[in-house]
Amino acid sequence: MKPVKHIRGASAACLLAVPLMLSGCSLFGSESAAVDPPPAAVEAQMLQVSGEDTLDTGVFAPVSSEEGNLSAAEVKEPGGSAAAGERTTVYLEDQNGLLAPVSLSFPKGKDTAMLKDSLTALVSKGAYAAALPEGFQGILPAGTKVNSVSIGQDNVAIVEFNSAFNDYNPSDERKILEALTWTLTGQEDIKGVQLWVDGKKLTEMPLQGTPLDRPLTRTMGINLPKHNALMMNSSAVTVYFAAASPDGGHQYYVPVTRFVPAGGDTVKAALSELIAGPQAENGLEMVMTEGTVVDSVEAGQNGVVTVSLTDDMFDGSTSIPEEMLESVVLTVAQNTDDSLVQIRLNGKDNVTGTNNIDYGQPVSAPEYVNELPL
Repeated sequence: MKPVKHIRGASAACLLAVPLMLSGCSLFGSESAAVDPPPAAVEAQMLQVSGEDTLDTGVFAPVSSEEGNLSAAEVKEPGGSAAAGERTTVYLEDQNGLLAPVSLSFPKGKDTAMLKDSLTALVSKGAYAAALPEGFQGILPAGTKVNSVSIGQDNVAIVEFNSAFNDYNPSDERKILEALTWTLTGQEDIKGVQLWVDGKKLTEMPLQGTPLDRPLTRTMGINLPKHNALMMNSSAVTVYFAAASPDGGHQYYVPVTRFVPAGGDTVKAALSELIAGPQAENGLEMVMTEGTVVDSVEAGQNGVVTVSLTDDMFDGSTSIPEEMLESVVLTVAQNTDDSLVQIRLNGKDNVTGTNNIDYGQPVSAPEYVNELPL
C-alpha cells in the first residue's frame, strides 16, 4: 500500500474545519432526498459489480502548480497550515442522515494504524467523537472496536471488529456498509472490503442479511435516493450536492448515487442529474439552476475534460457561485478516472468562482474533501 499523501493546502471551496470556515448559503434554495435501500434486484446487482466500475475511482488527486495547472487544493488554508499527522477522509453521518466525506488528521504511524484510526472515527460516541464538527457522527454502533485491519489478496482490506459491531439499528445496515466501503476504498491501493467479527468471516450482515459473499466496492453506491425511478439496463453515477451546517451558514459536499440509462455518456448523464437537483426532504441544496444546459463534454489531451454549460442566469456575471463549480468538478472527477476539469460558461473561457479560482483553467477535485483538522 502506498503511503497516504499529505495535503499541500486546503480547498477554499471544500473546507470543513473546526470551527467551520466556509461561508455563504445556497443561491438556489434547499430541497431534500429521502434515502432508502434500492430494490432487492438492484441491490444484488450493485453488490456484485466488479470493482472496475466507474464508481470506484479512488482518491482525488490535486494538480501541483509545478504542472502548470491551478488546483483548488492549492489555496492556503485559513489560519495556517494543515494539522500534522496522517490525513485521510472518512464518511460520517450528517444531521440529515446522509453520509458525507470529512477529512481528518491522525497521529503519524504505519498505514494500517491509520486505517484503524479512520474506522475508529466511524464509531458512535467513540474516541474521535468529540473532535467531529457539529452535526456529524459515526455510524458504527457505540462500543465497536477495530481489532485489526490488513490488506489481503487483490488489494482487499480485511477488517475485524469485536462483537459490538453487531449491535446496530437494522435500518442502518446498508449505511454502515457504505461508510466502511467508501472510507477504506478512498485509499489509493484498496479496491474492496471484507468484514470479520471476533475471528469469523461474515458471509452476510447479521440483522438484515445483506450478502457479503464477495468484497464490497464503491459499485454499491452511496446515499441512494428512495424515489429514483427503477430502470432496466440502467447504470449508476455519483453526483455531489451541497448541504449546510446546522447553523445554516456553512457548506459541505455530499455524494449521491443515481440510476441513469445504460450506454450513454456517463459524465453528461451525471451532470444532468446534478441539474435535476436533489429530491425531497433531506437537506441537500440545488447547486445548479433548472435552466442550466450541458452543451458538451469533451475529453481532451492530458486527461482534461472540458464541460461547456449555458445558463442565462449568469450571463454577464463575473463571479460564479463556487458551490456550482466545485460540484461540477467533483462530479466529473468521480465519474471519470479523476480527470482534470475545465469549465466553459455561456461561451466564456474565464469562469471565476466566488472563491477567486478560475475554473476556465484545468483544476482537479481536492484530494481531501470537506477538510477537518483534529
